Amino acid sequence: MSRPDTNLLHSLSTELSQRLKDVLNQALLGFIRPNSVSQFAQHASGLEKFREAIAQRNSNDDTEFLRSFREFAPTTNYDPYKPFMAKFFVTPCKSSDVKNLFAPGLPYCLAVSSTTSGKAPKTFPIYRPALHLLHHPLYLSLRHSEGSTLSPSSLGFGQALKIDFEDGHSSKVLPVCSVTVGFLRMQMNWHVEHDRDRIDLWVPGKNGPYAISLVKSYRAFFILNTLFALANRRVTTIRFLFASVFVNFLQYIEDEWTLLIDCIEKGIIPDTENLNYLREPLEKHFTPNPLRAAELREIGPPGIRGFIGITGGPAAASVPKARQLSKVYYSTDGQRRKVTHVLGPSVAIEAPCYGSSECYIAVPYFNGNPNTDFKVVPVDGVTEYLDVHSNEPSERVLSAWELVTGGHYEPVLTTRNGLWRYRNGLWRYRIGDVVTVKGFAPDDGLPVINYLHRRDGSLGLAYGSTCTESQLTNAIVSASTRWIGQIIDFTVVADDRDTPVTYGYLVEIGGGIGKDAKMATQQTFEDLMTNDEYHMAFWQGRARKPTIRLVERGTFTEYRR
Repeated sequence: MSRPDTNLLHSLSTELSQRLKDVLNQALLGFIRPNSVSQFAQHASGLEKFREAIAQRNSNDDTEFLRSFREFAPTTNYDPYKPFMAKFFVTPCKSSDVKNLFAPGLPYCLAVSSTTSGKAPKTFPIYRPALHLLHHPLYLSLRHSEGSTLSPSSLGFGQALKIDFEDGHSSKVLPVCSVTVGFLRMQMNWHVEHDRDRIDLWVPGKNGPYAISLVKSYRAFFILNTLFALANRRVTTIRFLFASVFVNFLQYIEDEWTLLIDCIEKGIIPDTENLNYLREPLEKHFTPNPLRAAELREIGPPGIRGFIGITGGPAAASVPKARQLSKVYYSTDGQRRKVTHVLGPSVAIEAPCYGSSECYIAVPYFNGNPNTDFKVVPVDGVTEYLDVHSNEPSERVLSAWELVTGGHYEPVLTTRNGLWRYRNGLWRYRIGDVVTVKGFAPDDGLPVINYLHRRDGSLGLAYGSTCTESQLTNAIVSASTRWIGQIIDFTVVADDRDTPVTYGYLVEIGGGIGKDAKMATQQTFEDLMTNDEYHMAFWQGRARKPTIRLVERGTFTEYRR
């Protein structure tokens, strides 16, 4: 599928810059005014100067209010929010202690971050918006696709917190879950207390019944999603959060192909682990379908027209594997057949968004490459920026109209109150990513960005070298494609089995090993030598060549289980 050429502007005209400034100022004002009465805004020590400024100036003047924010609101990380979040976990938890904590009212749930940054998970409140905003097409609509979409997602949660109201008789239960689970449950207006009442339901818009989303076993969850997807002839698009998890999904199809087809033919749920009370409601929705089973035996693993998921960062290593995953199956005439492409070159691969657990930041820019190009939108939050190459000790915060095409920046988020998808009242929150500005959209001047890597995503070694996440990823992807084979997944550790310490790659591949696989180490080394710090450390004898070790097939899948 061909992509249109980008039409981005290299710089903003005076008129477009002013229009962008007006839009972002209005959005920012709409976020910080309501949130300025929250407990966090009123008591956080980091916002003391901001509070003093608005007290001394005319706080009703929008221009003065915004100027006070830009002059005196500092950048923040998670630390200032921790003591406020701790109030939710006190027993008993009183509503007066947590009401208006970060935004007006009480939250619908507490969202736990995904920990993709490699750090401990963080918890944020998510406040319920007006119901119609949960169905806003900006977030929920996929590009037109004939057929239906498989989008495996859990609707379970790990913990439920009780909040007692002042009357001493009533209470509210908050689920502690992922952002995705919280959003889906809000969209359907589900309350924790009634979860068992809906156990027999088929979730609207899903490819399987509600009971699948409560399965806790990693393997069983994917096998059951695969089973219901294969039984449905209309599935043409698959949506996963990360491409690497999609590759795991494809492996389950390959490994369990015979079992899955037999189950479809006979209408039975396989004997997967930990189903317990969920087996009966699953069986109610699954009936024998010998015609579909015969069709699948004849055609082999089904073709896919579109894949939507995160393919940047380390997940980029899984994209070639997703496109070229060889499979062997036996047709009804007993002939051994092989499928070379699961996702052939004509299949569109798109990223659903660019963002974090804290905020939805940008959406795919379809006038460019929707797999890598994202347009920053001021919907869930207003994004400001830190120049990662700036020599200013204060790291001056930049607005979108101050950005330069080709510049490298760290996004800084100020998020909405209780009026949209992510509602957690963050003030100039640093997410630690590095993005580059590709240009500006010609219709509204909003920046279009590409994700590069984590700002702190380098693996610092004893000799002081700090190759970035993107450098380490690009080096192994390039070397593996040429010399080793298609990567299923990989990770990088400090290899201190010899001195000096070096980067140690642990790599899982699909299929056979290339005959010249040992050449991969040299190519990876040459790619890493483009990093000045690593180059200097090597020639000074403080570093050595990286190492590459291949792990058994299924290692990363087992780790995720």
